[in-house]
Amino acid sequence: MSLAQDPTALAELELAEEPGDPAPRRRAGRDGLLRGLLSNGKAVAGLIILVVFAAVALLAPMLAPGDPTLIQGLGAQPPSAEHLLGTTAKGQDVLALNIWGARSSLFVGFTVGILATLVGLLVGLASAYLGKFVDNLLSLVTNVFLLLPGLPLLVILAAFLPQGIGTVIIVLVITGWAGSARVLRSQALSIRGKDFVAAAQVTGESPLRIMFREMLPNMASIVMSTLLACVIFGIGAQAGLEFLGLGDISTVSWGTNLYWASNDGALLTGSWWVFVPPGLCIALVAFALALVNYGVDETTNPRLRRPRRRPVTATGTTKEDAR
Repeated sequence: MSLAQDPTALAELELAEEPGDPAPRRRAGRDGLLRGLLSNGKAVAGLIILVVFAAVALLAPMLAPGDPTLIQGLGAQPPSAEHLLGTTAKGQDVLALNIWGARSSLFVGFTVGILATLVGLLVGLASAYLGKFVDNLLSLVTNVFLLLPGLPLLVILAAFLPQGIGTVIIVLVITGWAGSARVLRSQALSIRGKDFVAAAQVTGESPLRIMFREMLPNMASIVMSTLLACVIFGIGAQAGLEFLGLGDISTVSWGTNLYWASNDGALLTGSWWVFVPPGLCIALVAFALALVNYGVDETTNPRLRRPRRRPVTATGTTKEDAR
């Protein structure tokens, strides 16, 4: 059983550690989290779905060679042996559009997730460690971004900046980092008062080393959960912007597929095979990320784990009660 699955063993390890030597804690946390995820059914299911979508995105030139926007047949044709997901109103193959769309959507989603989490992590660590003045200043900036209406700000920034994937990523990072900063700041503040942080200060370690070598490894679970939430936000927000026509509609992504489906009247004509696949892809990826996120919570929080059923004796009592 891993340390993450046995809170008693983990507590004994933490008590046995010297305050000035957090290395065992860091190793136990990382190894326990990884083993816990690989033994969690929800996390494994989510990872399998993500791996399948990542493989489809990477192998797009082999699975659907050529330009996916080229006309492949008659327009608005339902699924058939020739076109497994049918064709758009222009005669483009829907399956090829969604295979290539996975590249842009997953790239933007994970890039936004990583960058937004990184900005939030830097702000959270600095707020928690660098003193009251820095904390007040960064908290003020964070609160301003949290109070700004998200969707109007997204629309305004996307409308006035040049179109392109880079612009979409910048806009989503600007509007998405504040929530992660608030969560990570709270976690960093709780770790800031631990004995091993005080011991590191006494030994003369620099603030950067303390933040990134002592505090950050003990925030692995909350950082991963925040990252997964930011990736979900990135994929969904990109699709929303492109559906509104505020992204780069010349690229192929799940969001632009929905935009062209609406623009070509697929909803009015009942051409469900045009708009259902990209929406289903977005939902499946978000579902997979949510499963992994829930697996992280179950691994790091013993209260969320399913209790083991104790064997019942012939009298209807458990063995522990019989004793």
